Amino acid sequence: MEPAENGLHVGLIMDGNGRWASARGLRRTEGHRRGADAVRRAVEAAPGLGVTTLTLYAFSADNWRRPAAEVSALMGLLESFLVRERAGCRRRGVRLALIGRRDRLSPALIRAIEETERATRGGARLYLRLAVDYSARSAILAAAGDLGPGEPCDERGFLRRVNRACHSDPDTPPVDLVIRTSGEQRLSDFLLFEAAYAELLFTDTLWPDFDGEDLRRAVEVFRRRDRRYGGLARDEGDRAEPTRADLRGSAPGSRRPTTRSSVPQSGVSVGRLTGVRPPAGAPAGPCRSFSRGPG
Repeated sequence: MEPAENGLHVGLIMDGNGRWASARGLRRTEGHRRGADAVRRAVEAAPGLGVTTLTLYAFSADNWRRPAAEVSALMGLLESFLVRERAGCRRRGVRLALIGRRDRLSPALIRAIEETERATRGGARLYLRLAVDYSARSAILAAAGDLGPGEPCDERGFLRRVNRACHSDPDTPPVDLVIRTSGEQRLSDFLLFEAAYAELLFTDTLWPDFDGEDLRRAVEVFRRRDRRYGGLARDEGDRAEPTRADLRGSAPGSRRPTTRSSVPQSGVSVGRLTGVRPPAGAPAGPCRSFSRGPG
């Protein structure tokens, strides 16, 4: 199940709003408000970078555990964002949709979601998905539960079921690149099935500071990656397989030099994005790029 060839699907885990606010002596809600500005910057930059689908992790199913006042403020900001950005998205050709559960959202927020989805339905330049009350594991379980006994289903068919389970366009392609801000390095139940072969990038930049230039750097790093999907790298296809004599060549206890072909490769690549702004008072993280697991 390889991503679509036409345009990139980028997933963004927007992390660090609270820490951004705390570092400046502000309330956490101010960090969330500034985070909405960062959403606008990312949306404006994405089409020019070849991104045709952008999925933003706005509120996870586990975020209901946060204080009620903060949850209420987040939902209010989301409703305001949908109303405020509706006309601009329509004008710029952005189709906006919400993925995730809707049964726990307020009637006013559901109205704002549905009205924005209707108003922007014709957008063809960028498909913007906001993940709200979202859980990838729940979507996978719902898709699996929808299968009848003995009903055949291939990967593409199951991807369509996963998309439908979270109110997304069934034809939404797999994810090419997942970016997480604030220095955390985990997926947090985000697009687990869709990101099976995604490239992963982590940046120390806190979400309210993230802008179009940060997104450009991330896409640039992505385009330099060698995506193998379990196969060989482009420069490895013509290499001769090692002979038994090659494998016997080392004396007992000696170490053979490590070559690229002897290092296990992975379809998922993990790295740190350099050249971005670290949070105030923190040193920039080192550049690390490595692969893990079987090819």
